Amino acid sequence: MGDGAVMNFAAMTFEEQMAILEWTAAGFGVINIALLIWRSVYNYPFGIVMVGLYIFVFWKERLYAEAGLQVFFVLAQIYGWWLWVKVDGEDSRVPVRWLDNFSRAVWIVVTAAISVNLGWVMHRFTDATMPYADSAIAGASVAAQLLLAFRRVENWVLWVLIDVAAIGLYINRGLYPTAGLYGGMLVMSLIGLREWVHAADKEPEPIGA
Repeated sequence: MGDGAVMNFAAMTFEEQMAILEWTAAGFGVINIALLIWRSVYNYPFGIVMVGLYIFVFWKERLYAEAGLQVFFVLAQIYGWWLWVKVDGEDSRVPVRWLDNFSRAVWIVVTAAISVNLGWVMHRFTDATMPYADSAIAGASVAAQLLLAFRRVENWVLWVLIDVAAIGLYINRGLYPTAGLYGGMLVMSLIGLREWVHAADKEPEPIGA
């Protein structure tokens, strides 16, 4: 960004600045998800920029669980990047696989418990907007991001559910570019689920990976 662009940005109102940050974050998000579908490790730089910008966007809207979630996402993206780099995959595509049934049940119970308790904390101690919906999306997103880092197909199932819930939440808060991003992400998540299911069936993960 040149000096003139920086000065123009500084001269804008706070609302205008947040709108630009939201659109920029949404753009990086589209690239991030597209690269994830192809199981490319290069998704992570775009994801880190996206979630870093959304910290400010969500805090401004008093979606505190979502804002805090983005801080977690920065760390999770760095961790996932490190994990993916360690894996050798054909054409830079990492291998993926499913959880076993017991692990899947544990993930569901723990995710639900974290979401409900976080919602109560947000409701009791903050002026958060829609604390339980906000916290449910945040809790499920934590689980999905970790499953993504571990290259488990179930991450896409969670992202589909998250995208549906998030679209309604962001429309309610007037975050229309972000709602549009999540609409696109819903379509891309369905594609990602299909691609990863196919990859898990076609390319068994090496033992110990």
